[in-house]
Amino acid sequence: MSLDLPVTTDDILTTDVHLMQSWADLNALKQNGARTAIVSAEGSYVTDSDGNKLIDGIGGLWCVNVGHKRAEIIDAITEQLNTLDFYSTFYSFTHPAAAALAEKLAQLAPGNLNKVHFGNSGSVANETAVRVLHHYYKRLGQPSKRMVLSRHGAYHGSTHLAIAMTTPGYSEGWHKAEGIVHHLRKPHHWREGDGMSEAEFLDALMADMRGSIESIGAENIACFIGEPIMGAGGVIVPPAGYHKRAAELCASYDIKVISDEVVTSFGRLGHFFAAKDVFDFQPDVITTAKGLTSGYQPLSATIFSDEIHEVISAPGGMFTHGMTYSGHPAAAAAGLANIALMERDGLPQQVQTTGKLFENTLKGLIDLDIVGEVRGSHFMMGIELVKDKASKAMFDPALNIGMRVAQAAQKRGLVARPLGHILILSPVLILTPQQIEQIGGILRESILEVMQDLPA
Repeated sequence: MSLDLPVTTDDILTTDVHLMQSWADLNALKQNGARTAIVSAEGSYVTDSDGNKLIDGIGGLWCVNVGHKRAEIIDAITEQLNTLDFYSTFYSFTHPAAAALAEKLAQLAPGNLNKVHFGNSGSVANETAVRVLHHYYKRLGQPSKRMVLSRHGAYHGSTHLAIAMTTPGYSEGWHKAEGIVHHLRKPHHWREGDGMSEAEFLDALMADMRGSIESIGAENIACFIGEPIMGAGGVIVPPAGYHKRAAELCASYDIKVISDEVVTSFGRLGHFFAAKDVFDFQPDVITTAKGLTSGYQPLSATIFSDEIHEVISAPGGMFTHGMTYSGHPAAAAAGLANIALMERDGLPQQVQTTGKLFENTLKGLIDLDIVGEVRGSHFMMGIELVKDKASKAMFDPALNIGMRVAQAAQKRGLVARPLGHILILSPVLILTPQQIEQIGGILRESILEVMQDLPA
């Protein structure tokens, strides 16, 4: 049976008026030409409904790590659906794909992180992590340990608690979990360092964390959640040693550490997981999604330490958490095939070389007058556009500077993601050196074009 889908641009956009896009200016989408219909994809490219072939510079949305139209993953999903289309992992049930993927994740995760709970998104993975830790401390007779330490500049998702853990400016006051989340200082040295050296700024961040813990009371705090590199908050890389010192400080107060690796895992920084291999710290929980299946199926995982599992699996209590599609057979099959493909091709190791080339290529844009900072690592980069480099003054938001550059780049064959005055690049991980050079050239030309059109 074939699907009766719209084909022409006009037909697609006429049908699309019924679709509510996510994280969008819905009013602006009513204007002609505001929407782009992507109709096909292969390798590093997507094609729009007008036939324009575009480099996928955002990897779908931080997620299509192995590239588009990989037969290995598509065939694995099809085979699984032909064998077992669906069964839940509730109660006493399991199935081969979920069991095998959980085992594989336990092998890849650092230290004693050996217990896996599946979900459907990064938001759900982070909600699961906190909810389970609340259950953990309650079972230990410490029900007051509920507070979550997050950070200004964080992005942890869009569900009720996840949006509360996200930076207040991003969440716009939606769904506040009053009394549950406390935001620590943003670890962005370039904007927040106030003349301090990076080492001095790190000391100030640790003092802020310690002061917050002492003020709130460690007996009231369950966990600290942090992205190894902040993603949607602007691709913010903390000072060297930040995560290790934060983890050690939290451990001294019996506060669990959640490493939100929804973006940074599965090769984006050159390793399957970034916490231990890139940032040298051991979390108590890792959350992951996006690159887990390279976006071919919706799947997330929350990976817990053996110690946490021992407490929540002790006699005398039920684990009352889960979603219908947790560990969906087709999604688990996609995850297994995705990891097998990465291991076969040595993709994380490849990224250690090509990712640094991409990083250095984009950092070469710093000579442009409106490029204030280029930050990030490997295939996770942000370009901050400023009105004045010396003062770091930002453009008037009404100018929509990031969108202007993104639109100029799309005309030249590159999809980039504007977030206010920041342009984010999170491409597929299979880029060649030639494609990386092309991206650098497109970005330079696009920024120069926008500079010429800026009001005097």
